[in-house]
Amino acid sequence: MFSSLFFAVQTQPSTIEWNSSVAIIMIACNLFCVAIGRYVIQQAGQGPGLPLPGMFSNFGIPELLATTSLGHVLGAGMILGLGNAGIL
Repeated sequence: MFSSLFFAVQTQPSTIEWNSSVAIIMIACNLFCVAIGRYVIQQAGQGPGLPLPGMFSNFGIPELLATTSLGHVLGAGMILGLGNAGIL
């Protein structure tokens, strides 16, 4: 009884193939998180800095890694959600 229930639950999830719209969504999510993180992070510039002048003068490598990590989590969620909704 349990084996038939176990095999019935294990279905292959549907994921979409990589294409340009998937890349655009991931890039947009990363840029969104970097832009938000630029103004939200309170103790910015504590670690090694980026070699970019101007807007990123007080935005270091730890902040970049943190914001792009959040951007990838947000992007993966959006891609999976939009793919399962049939939009992508």
